Parts: sequence; C-alpha cells; structure tokens
Amino acid sequence: MRIDVHFTPAGLAPGDVSGRPVIVIDALRATTTVVTALGNGAKAVIPTATPEEAVRVASNLEKNGVLLAGERKSLKIEGFNLGNSPVEMRPETVAGKTIVLATTNGTPALVAAAGGEPVLVGAAANFTATAERARALLQDGKDLIILCSGRERQFALEDAYTAGRLVKAIRKGLKPVELNDAAVVAVALTGVYKNWVEAFEASAAARQLEEVELSADVAFAAKPDRFQVVPQYLDRRIT
Repeated sequence: MRIDVHFTPAGLAPGDVSGRPVIVIDALRATTTVVTALGNGAKAVIPTATPEEAVRVASNLEKNGVLLAGERKSLKIEGFNLGNSPVEMRPETVAGKTIVLATTNGTPALVAAAGGEPVLVGAAANFTATAERARALLQDGKDLIILCSGRERQFALEDAYTAGRLVKAIRKGLKPVELNDAAVVAVALTGVYKNWVEAFEASAAARQLEEVELSADVAFAAKPDRFQVVPQYLDRRIT
C-alpha cells in the first residue's frame, strides 16, 4: 500500500495517474466550491482549463440549465454567472443546474488527473467522507495519489495541510503504508498548525482573498465535514 502526494500537477504525466485512484485538492477554493455545489443539489460540474473553453462548453448545453462559474485573480470572470466561491453555491442558485467552472489552479489540476480510476474531489468540506472512500480504495490494494493544485504552479500551504490530514486519516490503523517524500512533509505540516482555520489563514491564498474582500470563503472552506458527498470526475463531468 502506497500514498503519493504531489504538491502541484507540474511534472505529472498521464502515465503517472493512469489506473490509480486520485484525490484532487484545491482547498481555496475550487474543490470546496465543487463539493458545495454538488452537496447543494447541482446536477454536475464541468471543469475547464480556461474561461474561453468554459464559454464554448456552456454554449453546447441547454441554456436554462447551465451556469458559468469561475475566477481570474480570485475575482468573478466578467459575464459569468458565479465566481469560484463556495458561499455562492446556494441551493436556490445551483439545484438542478450544470455548472461549467474555470479557475486558475483547481480546474487545470482536475484536467491533469483525468485517467485516474477513480478521480475524486476532496476538501475540508467533505474531509471524513473522502478519507473513508480513499481508505477503502487503499485496502483494495490500489496505490493512491493525492494531487494538490498548488498556487500558480507553486506549493500551496492550504492544499498541503489538507493532504497531510487526509494521509493521516487514511492510513490510521492500517499496516505500514509507504509514503513518498511529499506525503511525509504533508503529514509533518499537520503538527505545525493546530486546526484547519490556523493553517488556511496562514496561506498566501487566504491573504489574497482577504485583499479582495473574500475572506468569507476562507472561513467557509476551513470548516470540515459540511457535506458527505465525494464527487467523482469521469468523462469530463464531476457528479
């Protein structure tokens, strides 16, 4: 049994994920947004690498059943219905809708994970449910990848902390689980910060969100186990 953590998708080749379970994390904010949208009744989320691709994809879907969502430099993209904010994913807004989502870091990481079996979407918001699902996959003899989106192709504290919490929960009580070096570092981070709030608020992403008056998203994302859903990315859709 083995768990590999990758702090960014950089250098991750399709063959690295092929056939392996992958958990994708972008704690601030994309995977928290996806979990919240689906937990509040959205039909599906379609991740895209760019805003232009999002517009093309949405144009081929039923007009009244789709919402465009996404951000650039943390702010809602002009002309889109929603930003990349879990706070915006209210039941009255997203229930029954297909959301086409374009973000700077999270959706490219999801696209990079295509080929994993399965590709799961993880965050603090669905922490326990994700850990339980991943633990079952590991016990079935499948080596696991935890893929952090990072921030602008660099290490992101909030993602690494979430990965470390997941590694600890997944392997608890199991026979020795082999970890790569990044997984060892991620686990060590969980001893540096006493809880999700402290770790998330220490991150550069949180400071940027605070600068644009989106600190409510940080508080939302730092609360674990809001939802029991474990979204899965398959055939370009997250359901």
